[in-house]
Amino acid sequence: MFMNTLPIGRYRFFQALQPLSLLTQITGQSTKGCLKVFSASASWLFYFDEGKLIYACYADKMFDLLYKNLQRLSKQIPTLQQGVYKQVRAIFETGIDNKAIPNPDYLAICWLVSQKYITPPQAGRLIEQMSLEVMHSFLRLQEGSYEFTHQSFLDNMPKFCHLDQFLLIENCHKQSRNPHNIQSQAQHQHLPNSNPQPRSSQPKSGPQSPNHNSILPPRLNINSNGRQQSHQQSVAKKPYTVFCVSNSSLVLSNIKSCLDEQFFSFIGVSNSLKALIQIIRIKPDLILLDTEMTHLTGYELCSLLRKHSYFQTKPVILIAEQLHLVHRWKAKVVRASGSLAKPFTPVELLKIIFRHIK
Repeated sequence: MFMNTLPIGRYRFFQALQPLSLLTQITGQSTKGCLKVFSASASWLFYFDEGKLIYACYADKMFDLLYKNLQRLSKQIPTLQQGVYKQVRAIFETGIDNKAIPNPDYLAICWLVSQKYITPPQAGRLIEQMSLEVMHSFLRLQEGSYEFTHQSFLDNMPKFCHLDQFLLIENCHKQSRNPHNIQSQAQHQHLPNSNPQPRSSQPKSGPQSPNHNSILPPRLNINSNGRQQSHQQSVAKKPYTVFCVSNSSLVLSNIKSCLDEQFFSFIGVSNSLKALIQIIRIKPDLILLDTEMTHLTGYELCSLLRKHSYFQTKPVILIAEQLHLVHRWKAKVVRASGSLAKPFTPVELLKIIFRHIK
């Protein structure tokens, strides 16, 4: 085991920390997971995959960091216009419950790639710029507390870069000697994915702290308005969980009335902005998405779900007014499992559900 720690939420006393020592342990163990560090004035999140840094941000101002670096990148990418920032803000900063997911900023980057506003290599460069700034402030930390978890939200998300943290640290030292070059280096320098060995002068181990089990939050019951209520009863007690997203209360009520409560647990959500995070948390057996919704359409929701490894093969059914040629083409592009035309009968609904549910 690389290190034993307490969950940050219950581990609030500070101790002397050696940032470089913590990072050295992670690289030496080829560790996968998330390092969370906080002090009296700031907090940091570092995500690793096989000992390489794949994302870094400030936990308390992640969107400020994202917007600032998107602004830098927009000077090189014409597709990053002002309207894109408004969409990102509406969907991922104000449109979802940020407490439900650790990094909505990373989900926003995935969305920018999926919508072709930026390419995967450009996303990698964006993450590199952000990581350089985060690392620069983190290395000055002298006292704080930390937690390492071997599983994280990014485990099942697309990876756009694998950065060598020691090259980042070296560039941070160069910037400290020449602070006027901080912004220019972050804009133009692309760090290679090489793997230098840690220097012998680097510490071999970091501070240890006691090991306690995390307290998991209760499952969520989500009503048709997208509001979350905490309770102890799990929807998993029913054989199948069906999740539907639609602006139409009539569609939601019709589907609910068609499903036998002895065999199905139904969750209806009218807010498409919040639906993605709720689906990821609940992991339903089958998902129904209305194609005609404000903010995020059923096509866009389906596309984002397919980027998550858990939902790559889960049945996702699109509900549309007409199953015309354009719809069939869009459904194929986002890899929907099937389609259902409105208005539908109970027989048509149950037929497509039982055809795809496992």
